[in-house]
Amino acid sequence: MELLFRPRRLRRSETLRRMVQETRLRREDLIYPMFVAPGQGVRQEVPSMPGVFRLSLEKLVEEAKEVAGLGIPGVLLFGLPQKKDETGSEAASPKGAVQQAVRRLKKEVPDLVVITDVCLCGYTSHGHCGLLRPGGEVDNDATLEVLAQVAVSHAQAGADIVAPSDMMDGRVGAIREALDEVGQEMTAILSYAVKYASSFYGPFRDAADSAPQFGDRRAYQMDPANARDAIREAALDVEEGADILMVKPAMPYLDILARLRPEFDLPLAAYQVSGEYAMIKAAAQKGWLDETAVMLESLLSIKRAGADLILTYFAKQAAALLGK
Repeated sequence: MELLFRPRRLRRSETLRRMVQETRLRREDLIYPMFVAPGQGVRQEVPSMPGVFRLSLEKLVEEAKEVAGLGIPGVLLFGLPQKKDETGSEAASPKGAVQQAVRRLKKEVPDLVVITDVCLCGYTSHGHCGLLRPGGEVDNDATLEVLAQVAVSHAQAGADIVAPSDMMDGRVGAIREALDEVGQEMTAILSYAVKYASSFYGPFRDAADSAPQFGDRRAYQMDPANARDAIREAALDVEEGADILMVKPAMPYLDILARLRPEFDLPLAAYQVSGEYAMIKAAAQKGWLDETAVMLESLLSIKRAGADLILTYFAKQAAALLGK
């Protein structure tokens, strides 16, 4: 039988494969998450996330300069407080770890896009993402006011983008209104629009010391069984003023990314979370996987599914390779 078309013709060499490649991964697609800790001289590796560190302010600035030098355009900051309380009061403090870090980064690495996580889970003594009612339920509407205060404090410190990750109803609208009222209308919002109640967050909770002290977060984060919810959540955030939409986690929810891509024309981000990172690292350390090859393939799969931006702890490692 005569074959009219042979797909293998365009796979015969590396150069040919590059010429017809449909999806391209770039350094500019990557965002590097970082953890800023109180104190000085702190560079503490997270045991469940090899190569990821809690960093005091001066160490964070050093690493951010390295990140920028690799061609990575932005970082996402998570803060560890000096102390926690029931209301997470330190989250909105001008003297908080994130606020101080933003000011230093915008002064010393001005071209780096600084994104800040807006949530209370790392700051509350109970580990939940909002204020609690007497019975232990998260009070959605009371939490909105506090989240707005946190976002404003980040923007006033110089953050380019604030990223609410709490999954409270209406938080994007509340933050947008609060930012506009104080003259921060040019601060963008990257919304954790589609954030699932995932089992892949464990290592992050070690890094940020943010595990809930009782119960779980399934009452406000999305059910992993639901896909149509993702469209509704993202649409609400668009209506409320989000500038970028994000899906979290990434690889277990590539189908969700693919569903959102044709529905929305805003930039779409995906977070390759701590559990995804830790699994690849652990398998590589056992010699079961080629870390570099699997890391790049995983990031490419996220890009292929529709992500414009990828938040990943592999950002530095990937950028060093992509820059060659």
